[in-house]
Amino acid sequence: MSSEAFLALLVYAFVTSITPGPNNFMLLASGVNFGFVRTIPHMLGIGIGFLVLLLAVGFGLGAVLTAFPVLHTGLKIAGGAYLLYLAWKIAMSRSLGGKGEAKAQPMRFIDAAAFQWVNPKAWVMAITAMAVYTNPDRPFLSVLLISFAFAVVNLPSVSTWAGFGTALRGFLSNPVRLKWFNITMGVLLAATLWPMLR
Repeated sequence: MSSEAFLALLVYAFVTSITPGPNNFMLLASGVNFGFVRTIPHMLGIGIGFLVLLLAVGFGLGAVLTAFPVLHTGLKIAGGAYLLYLAWKIAMSRSLGGKGEAKAQPMRFIDAAAFQWVNPKAWVMAITAMAVYTNPDRPFLSVLLISFAFAVVNLPSVSTWAGFGTALRGFLSNPVRLKWFNITMGVLLAATLWPMLR
C-alpha cells in the first residue's frame, strides 16, 4: 500500500470512527450517566470488537454474507432489535449513575465488543474499508494494515464522545435536563437504523 493510499485509509478510518453512529451516541450517553472512567471498558470493547470484526470481514466473512443473503438479513434484524432495546434503555434512564448506584450500569467490555457484530454502521465501515483499500496482490498484508489503521484511530475517536458526555455531567445533573438528554440520545440511537431500513 502506498503512503498516499495509507493516508487516505487513515482519513477514512478517522471520519467513520468519529462521526455519529450507534457506538458514539451510546458513549456520549455513558459519559453523561457514568463518567469517563466507568465508560473505559465500553470504549475498549468497541475498539477490540470492531478490530475482530474487521479482521473477520477481511479474511472472508464478508464474502460469506454476500454468498448467503439470508444470513445478512438475519444479522440486520438481530442488530436492529438489539439497537432498539439499547435505545429504550438509554431513553428510560433517569439518574446519573454514581459508583454506589446498583441499578444502572455502564456497558461492559464484552457487551460492547459483541455489539459490533450487530452494529449496522460497523459492518458498513468494515466491508467498505476492505472493498476499497485491500490490495488483491497482497491481501493478507492489506487486511493487517487496514486493521492497524482503525486500531490507531478508533480509540481516540470514540474517547472524544465519552469525554464530551463527561463534560456535560454538571449541566445534566438537573433531573429534567438529564431526562430529556437521555430521551434524545435514545431517539438518535434508534434513528441510526434508518440507513439500514432503506
